[in-house]
Amino acid sequence: MSMSNIFNLSGKVAIVTGASKGIGASIAKGLAEHGAKVIISSRSQEAVDEVAKDLTSKGLEAKGIACHVGKREALENLVQSTIATYGGIDILVNNAATNPVFGKLKDADEAVFDKIMNVNVKACLTLANLCYDSMQSRGGGSIINIASVEGTKPSFGLGLYSISKAALIMLTKSQAKEWSRKGIRSNAICPGLIKTKFSKAIWQDEKTLEAFTLHLPSARMGAPEEIAGLAVYLASEASSYTTGASFSVDGGYLV
Repeated sequence: MSMSNIFNLSGKVAIVTGASKGIGASIAKGLAEHGAKVIISSRSQEAVDEVAKDLTSKGLEAKGIACHVGKREALENLVQSTIATYGGIDILVNNAATNPVFGKLKDADEAVFDKIMNVNVKACLTLANLCYDSMQSRGGGSIINIASVEGTKPSFGLGLYSISKAALIMLTKSQAKEWSRKGIRSNAICPGLIKTKFSKAIWQDEKTLEAFTLHLPSARMGAPEEIAGLAVYLASEASSYTTGASFSVDGGYLV
């Protein structure tokens, strides 16, 4: 294996969910810049088309396909449309997630719990299962599940979200255990505080952000681009012996 070529994704096809902004958009850009043909997916067709247009204007290969990951028929359409467009699937980045509530576990609403688990866990399992046959037929593939440091060290008020991300980390390990002999690797990225719309409640308030970053070794929040490099590594041959792992990108939060 040439060390100068191990990050090359030419000929590979990637699906990135939740890719209309933030971490997902940055990962999609990173994969495309390394040669992959990338399907940009999120709920809004207009939003994914905008990201795809930006990438193609730079000479990169991308197409937007809207998908609500909480609906199986939408996931099936995403996979079928990707195969129809690019011929198969090699890389899946399960990035789409939700966290509609902040509160105590004892006050948890069952409908909210079901929604979080459906989007953050079940959709990731379902989409990976739908991609399995195509990945196997192409000699293998890489699944990258975007979990969270909250899945390993819960914070007050984020109990339901933490439960879902802990489950996603275990899903990653289970996929690795079952699928690696088929050439399909599965790894998880656990971001800490990253400046995205998802974490706006923390960083938009100066005092809240200061209190959070005060105890971080890095003394700052991260940027979406700081997740993309790891995703490229996990998608490429550079990580050919890496499966079932969880990588924290958190500025030292878990130290």
